[in-house]
Amino acid sequence: MSPKARSLRQLIALQARRAAHAAVHRGWELIQRYGEITPHTPGRRRFAYLGEGVCIGFPIGAIYGEPWISIGDHTLVGTHCTISAGFVPGLDLGPDIIVRIGKGCSLGRGTHIVGHQSIEIGDDVFTGPNVYITDQNHSYGDLDTPIGRQWPENKPVVIGDGCWIGTGAIILPGTRLGRNVAVAGGAVVRGEFPDHSVIGGVPAKVLRRYDAERGWQPPLRKRSLASLDELATLSSVEPLEEAREEAG
Repeated sequence: MSPKARSLRQLIALQARRAAHAAVHRGWELIQRYGEITPHTPGRRRFAYLGEGVCIGFPIGAIYGEPWISIGDHTLVGTHCTISAGFVPGLDLGPDIIVRIGKGCSLGRGTHIVGHQSIEIGDDVFTGPNVYITDQNHSYGDLDTPIGRQWPENKPVVIGDGCWIGTGAIILPGTRLGRNVAVAGGAVVRGEFPDHSVIGGVPAKVLRRYDAERGWQPPLRKRSLASLDELATLSSVEPLEEAREEAG
């Protein structure tokens, strides 16, 4: 094969690969778009409530027990998220909502919310990826029975408005977070924590909290933040001055 023919063949192969690449990605974007669960898709009918502006990203994780799940208006649920009520699909869990997620929340991809008794997540709660929230844990009191076969224990979970839960954090049964609590990534959380606190560690403890009289304790590190006008001035003036110095 002549060099010219070889070059032409390589060019055709490259163009074909580019076309296939574009087709695959455009096709996947369409699959993701049409696989979403929103208030305007048939999947909405299974939920106790699916608010206006809600979007559950596709691919979805394991979602079942929808009649006992309520998701507030304008909440976004990332891809591969699991939201479940009960052990398995098809159970009758009674008259009450099991998993209640508030308005304006954002759940990071891969987050798992596994409810059996009661999980209440307030408004404007944000999570990083791969957060795990559950109101049920295995018991281990019977020495003669494998732990996985012992009857589990349930304790309600409450997460207050405005909380931020970092990547990989685990929220265990019985946890109660106040308003605007920041949870560090990787924390394992159990117990009650006050409003406007920062918690982290295994097990999680209060690292910083706001006191009405003394402010943040320990105090926040002071940082000088530039205004938008100052940033605009810096971005336009400094390069010009550097250019003049180089030219002069």
